[in-house]
Amino acid sequence: MSDIIHFHRVSKRYPGGNDALSEVSFTLGSGEMAFLTGHSGAGKSTLLKLTALIERPTRGQVVINGQNTAKVKRWGVPKFRRQIGMIFQNFSLLYDRTVFDNVALPLVIRGEDDKTIARRVRAALDTVGLLKKEKQHPIVLSGGEQQRVGIARAIVTKPPLILADEPTGNLDPALSAEIMDLFQRFNDVGVSLLIATHDIPLIERMPHRVINLAGGRLADPADLPKAEPA
Repeated sequence: MSDIIHFHRVSKRYPGGNDALSEVSFTLGSGEMAFLTGHSGAGKSTLLKLTALIERPTRGQVVINGQNTAKVKRWGVPKFRRQIGMIFQNFSLLYDRTVFDNVALPLVIRGEDDKTIARRVRAALDTVGLLKKEKQHPIVLSGGEQQRVGIARAIVTKPPLILADEPTGNLDPALSAEIMDLFQRFNDVGVSLLIATHDIPLIERMPHRVINLAGGRLADPADLPKAEPA
């Protein structure tokens, strides 16, 4: 199995001397799903930003789907990101646009024709169970439905890699489980996923590798806090 993410001794220092990541090395195999966890400020979001070329490392090498990100020029970043679907905790939706238009946005940016856009948007909405709500605006949807709109937008371009930053952070346990089950369905058809989460109970019930960060460094997953008894 080839690697879709490869970090080799990656460090990220922000202005002011804050070391968000220090000497991080790990891989995510093509078709693998893994959880990224750690306390607030451990470096999870920074790691995802480096993967998506939202940030660049101070030292070390980041290789995504065989491409060294150091060789991606600024003008090549949008094309590079086409292979990545991003899902955020705060949904990042356009509330003055319909559900359909929100999901269509990545395809519009790519210049796809109207027929292709309509077909792929409706397929994505059907996958997340929101096909009947394509004409509604996100503001009238529940938090779980809004997150599913964000997921539909992330998968509409059929990327080989999905990055999710605390995707269940604003959801109750039942909705969180639904979202994780949805991610599992994507993984079952070969999509690679790296999911940053604080949700220890969800991590423990799913049979996937855990990448644990502590103070910007890799830590032993055995050091994870145990889930509270139900």
